[in-house]
Amino acid sequence: MAEWLLDGLLVLALVVTAVAALCSENLFRAVVVFIAFGMLMAVAWVRLQAPDIALAEAAIGAGLTGVLLLDAVSHLGSKRPGGQKRGGGRQ
Repeated sequence: MAEWLLDGLLVLALVVTAVAALCSENLFRAVVVFIAFGMLMAVAWVRLQAPDIALAEAAIGAGLTGVLLLDAVSHLGSKRPGGQKRGGGRQ
């Protein structure tokens, strides 16, 4: 019974984080929730007794992809209208 409860909470958490990542208007928050979704997916794969896929999901899905998306969001935030970056007009 406890395993069914854990699995149900895991599925609920996956659905909530997926919807939160899709509906978030803040890009940074969406990426952070996406990383949390990837970690929850890794836990789900462990529960399904597939540790190899869980390790790949944690490393690639949450780790590498999350870092690349955070870097992309940081580059988007540093641009200003008119082609200037933060910190004044000097380059």
